[in-house]
Amino acid sequence: MESSKNETIRTYEKKQPEVRRKDLLYPELSYEIVGCAYEVFKEIGYGHPEKIYQQAMAILFKEKKWNFREQVYCNVKFRGIILKKRFLDFEIDSKIVVELKKDFHFSKGHINQVLSHLKLSKLKLAILINFGKEGVTYKRIVNAFD
Repeated sequence: MESSKNETIRTYEKKQPEVRRKDLLYPELSYEIVGCAYEVFKEIGYGHPEKIYQQAMAILFKEKKWNFREQVYCNVKFRGIILKKRFLDFEIDSKIVVELKKDFHFSKGHINQVLSHLKLSKLKLAILINFGKEGVTYKRIVNAFD
């Protein structure tokens, strides 16, 4: 069968997010970070150790030439004495904490961990990303301690 000369060729372009709320912190960068998580999941899928997802995300961040730090230590101190050492998976552009998880859902413990990171780092926004069986889920968490 001969194809029609009037066929429509559709092209799709990668669009930037349309920001509807003016009070969102770092919407474009947040969108890009979450996009990286989807890209990682699309390529390697589910079931890997958290460290594998961290390494894949770091590769994408480097490809994008972002200013980021990995495994950033934050100390919990009392009267100048370090009580506990904690680390952030990523700090992006000195603005956003990115914490990766590999679980079925977000737990209260995951959210509390990110809130603690925000408080210690004095940053305003964290993105908690979960690589679960059903795909990528994420939460934007705002620092209310500042």
